[in-house]
Amino acid sequence: MQSYYKYSVSKIIKKTKPLNERTIELIDIAPKEFWGTQDAHLESIKKYYPKLKIVARGTTLKAFGESEILDEFESRFRRLMQHFSRYNSIDDNVILRVLETSHQHDAEQMHDRDKILVHGIGGKLIKAMTPNQQKLVDTINKNDMVFAIGPAGTGKTYTGVAMAVKALKEKQVKRIILTRPAVEAGENLGFLPGDMKEKLDPYMQPLYDALRDMLPPQTLEDYILKGIIQIAPLAFMRGRTLDNAFVILDEAQNTTHSQMKMFLTRMGKNAKFMITGDPGQVDLPRRTISGLKEAILILKDVEGVGIIYLDDKDIVRHRLVKKIIDAYKSIENND
Repeated sequence: MQSYYKYSVSKIIKKTKPLNERTIELIDIAPKEFWGTQDAHLESIKKYYPKLKIVARGTTLKAFGESEILDEFESRFRRLMQHFSRYNSIDDNVILRVLETSHQHDAEQMHDRDKILVHGIGGKLIKAMTPNQQKLVDTINKNDMVFAIGPAGTGKTYTGVAMAVKALKEKQVKRIILTRPAVEAGENLGFLPGDMKEKLDPYMQPLYDALRDMLPPQTLEDYILKGIIQIAPLAFMRGRTLDNAFVILDEAQNTTHSQMKMFLTRMGKNAKFMITGDPGQVDLPRRTISGLKEAILILKDVEGVGIIYLDDKDIVRHRLVKKIIDAYKSIENND
C-alpha cells in the first residue's frame, strides 16, 4: 500500500507542468512604501493577475505562471516601478491605470511626464500625472485653443492653470485670465451676501486653490492687484479683446450657446484659450443646450483647435472619487 501511494504521487508530480519563474528586484525603491501598508498595493497588483502566483519578500518579487502572462506582467510592473521612482508614491488609481492600459502608445507617451510644468510652493513639482494629462499638455503647446473634457478630479483645470503660470513665467503671455459662467450647482450669486468680490471669491475658489499651489502668496496678491492675473465671471468678458493672455474658461458645460460664442470670439493676438468642462455635470435649466457640447461638435474639425478627453482613469483625487463617479454613472444611465 505504501509503495503504491509513493508511485501515485510520483506519477502526479511528473504530469504537472513546471511553472515559469520571473524575478524582479526593486532598485532604489523603499519596499514598505511600494508594497503599501499591510501589503495593500501588492494585494491590488495580485488581483489583476489571478493566473499568476506572486510572492514578494523585501525588495524581491517572484512571479510564477505561463510565459506570455509573465511577459505582460513584467512589462507593466516595471512601468509601475518607474512611476514610483519619479513620484515617490503609487496608489490604487495608478495601479489600475498602469495594469489595465493595453495601448502601447500610452506607455510610450509617459516619458514626457517627468517634464516639470511649474516648480510650486514648498518645492512641489507640478507635472502631468497621467498619459491623458500629458496629451493635454502637448495639445496646449501645439494649439491656440484647446477643449479639455472629463469628469471631476481628472486634473483638467489644475493642468490648465499650471500651463498658464508656466506661460506667464516664460513671458509667452502678459496676463492670465480665469473665468467661469455664473451658474454653480443651482446657486444664484445674487443670494450670496456682500459686495461683488465677496460674492465671487467662494465661487472662484477652485481657481484660487490651484494658483496658491503654484505662486507664493505675496506674488499672487501682487499679480491680482496689478491685473496680471484676473479672475472674473464670464459676463465680464463681454466687449473685451483678450490678447497676450492665457485664458481659461472653467466649468464650460454651464455656458449657453450665446455665452460660449461670445467667449470664443474674444480671442485676440498672441492668446491661448483653454476651455474645460464635464458634459455630464450640466447645471443649466432644463431644455437649455450646453454651449460646451455644441462647441465640441461645431469645432471638432477646425485646424488650430485641439480637443482632449480625460476619463475616470485620470482621476487624481482620493481613490473613492472614481468609485463615486462610477456609482452615479450607473444610476444616471438607467434613468
